[in-house]
Amino acid sequence: MSATERALELVRAAAHAADAKKAEDILALDVSAHLPLSDAFVIASASNERQVAAIAEAVEDELHQHGAKAIRREGIREGRWALLDFNDVIVHVMHDEERGYYELERLWKDCPVIDLQLGE
Repeated sequence: MSATERALELVRAAAHAADAKKAEDILALDVSAHLPLSDAFVIASASNERQVAAIAEAVEDELHQHGAKAIRREGIREGRWALLDFNDVIVHVMHDEERGYYELERLWKDCPVIDLQLGE
């Protein structure tokens, strides 16, 4: 099983929105074979709380334009780890310190990395 075309579209839109707001170390993982609730994770970092919130808001706005609405939003106000759940795609915008501590990439290391096409 792999991520649907719709999920890949949302992943790339989220990554581009995060990149436009200067997110760092943007990565997407296809978690569909390991997690029945979602197809993909997008993980991005920021160096301060204000930037975490700005990236999360930009991602939410961009995906709304693609017809996706977050069914759950957590941590945006605190600016340390913002989680946006779009059902097929879950976006994690993390402060550098939280990303280093929780190491989501290590926890999900068996999942394929999705090509984000950010250089195009």
